[in-house]
Amino acid sequence: MLKKAFVSPDPGRSRLRFAARAVLGIGLAVVVCGLAGTSLIGAIIGGLAALLALFTVTDATVRGQAVTTALLPVAGLPVLTAAAALHDLPVARDLTFLAVVGAGVYARRWGPRGHSLGVFAFMTFFIAQFLHATTDRLPEMYAAVLLSVAAAAAVRFGLWCYERRRPAPAVPAPPAGTGLARITTRQAVQATAGAGFALVVGQLVSGDRWYWAVGATWWVFVNTTSRGETLVRGFRRVLGTVVGIGLGFLIAVPVAGAPVPTAVLAAACVFGIFYTAAVSYTWMMLCVTLLAELLYGLLGFLSPGLLALRLTETGVGALGAALAVLFVLPVTTHAVTDVWIQRALHCVHACTAQAAARLAGAEGADPAPRVAELEQLLGRVRLSVAPLVHPLSPMYGRRRRARRVLDLLDDCAREIRGLVAVAADPEASHDARLAAACWRVEAAVEALTGGGAVPARAGGPRAAEPALAHLHDLEHALTELAAPLRSPSGSRLAGA
Repeated sequence: MLKKAFVSPDPGRSRLRFAARAVLGIGLAVVVCGLAGTSLIGAIIGGLAALLALFTVTDATVRGQAVTTALLPVAGLPVLTAAAALHDLPVARDLTFLAVVGAGVYARRWGPRGHSLGVFAFMTFFIAQFLHATTDRLPEMYAAVLLSVAAAAAVRFGLWCYERRRPAPAVPAPPAGTGLARITTRQAVQATAGAGFALVVGQLVSGDRWYWAVGATWWVFVNTTSRGETLVRGFRRVLGTVVGIGLGFLIAVPVAGAPVPTAVLAAACVFGIFYTAAVSYTWMMLCVTLLAELLYGLLGFLSPGLLALRLTETGVGALGAALAVLFVLPVTTHAVTDVWIQRALHCVHACTAQAAARLAGAEGADPAPRVAELEQLLGRVRLSVAPLVHPLSPMYGRRRRARRVLDLLDDCAREIRGLVAVAADPEASHDARLAAACWRVEAAVEALTGGGAVPARAGGPRAAEPALAHLHDLEHALTELAAPLRSPSGSRLAGA
């Protein structure tokens, strides 16, 4: 787990920049709130609003990100108003919270913007419970949210907009058969049901901190599609919380809310949240847990009993999510895995064709966008296959096959990157054998995704020419994929 979080590749140092900018943006937001005369409560809600603005907005273009960021207060302030107005009306408050949960998940059908606005709306209601917001505090909270979102936007789009210097990342469209609208409708029902369970049981555990259970359920559902993904995320959330609470006893409790060390440690936690989010949900949750403990220390509420309560409420929330995905409109792991593997294989062929065309001197041939799309698709494959390769998975045969599939897909990606690097060399020349090799790659992909026989790889020694060598190794990986993808035991990992 440690190696995955801190030794994982960071192409272009994008994760490092993402995390460093977050510390800068959130720090500026807190300073601005302080200069505006807000209280500690205002500074905390401002810092959390800036964190959400920098973390959740994921539109493909800078312009789209700016529009979504500007819309965050439009989604959040009405929810904040409702949460404060219903503070002393528990039944109405709870029903409204569940409605926000369902609407926030349902909004994902409108892509990254809907997802961002849904998360911001939910977290605004959650933060209102965290800070016990009442109507008399609304003007200060409005100001804190608006100032902090503006400060975060100034850093993201003005001071340090590193995205402008690179092409927009490819975002794979939802695959046919498991369309986004169908998935989000199911997940909205699941999340609402799971949150309802967490809310009721969480209140039985604690009348003051019940919202932790609802928050745990909500975040388990974020960026998951199948029941397997959701169960694995729930396990990782609990594991990260356990480790974070252990660190809390060693770090947050002794600090006891002292301003300077708390500020330094909070900045480190923010950096950790943003730096590890893309590679380790467990590490991210560890940092989130420690940050929450530091904030409770600032508010004067931190104690060993509170840490134990947080663990209990997190377990309740994870259980609520697990029950919901198992029994309420479940989406199977294999149904989702199959379509993402097929999409990745088709992208392998598209990358190959573009690189070959580039070597042949075709005008406008550019494999770079396809390579970026392939990386995104492989990320989706890893996420969907995660339940099958988890160490606690009892299905040893499927786990072994799934790992073999991931290894071979990674081999394909490596050969594609090598081929594209060769194609980018202006002195690289076209070899007539490239066309035949590309045709064999296309035939292998069509056979793997369509159920036909995979053509045997051409024999003979490995080609000396770099482009042909990469293509031959790519053929080999595709040929090897046939065995794990078509194993007759158990459910298929891919296929028609």
